Amino acid sequence: QVQLVESGGGLVQFGGSLTLSCAASGTMSRIYVMGWYRQAPGKQRELVASIGNLGQTNYADSVKGRFTISRDNSKNTAYLQMNALKPEDTALYYCNYRGVALPRGDYWAQGTQVTVSS
Repeated sequence: QVQLVESGGGLVQFGGSLTLSCAASGTMSRIYVMGWYRQAPGKQRELVASIGNLGQTNYADSVKGRFTISRDNSKNTAYLQMNALKPEDTALYYCNYRGVALPRGDYWAQGTQVTVSS
């Protein structure tokens, strides 16, 4: 089992910044991907950004150039720096852990609300 503790959401004005963090613990794979997904009311959950063990990253087109994902492997923690926030970024953001090597598994944090006011 892997436990995820997510923090950093909140209310911010248009153009502002927020940083989300997600700390993983438990029986973890030596190779894992961490990422954030978000879900706005009435919409499907979508990938925001992900990062692999070697720092390889993947971003949704809508956040490229504004969001940066990073990780500290010594702390099993990932970060999502969100800049130039827009009202359309408003959503519930979920941290995700996916074990690639054994033990494999897919885990989700409880979610943190990000609200951007116009």
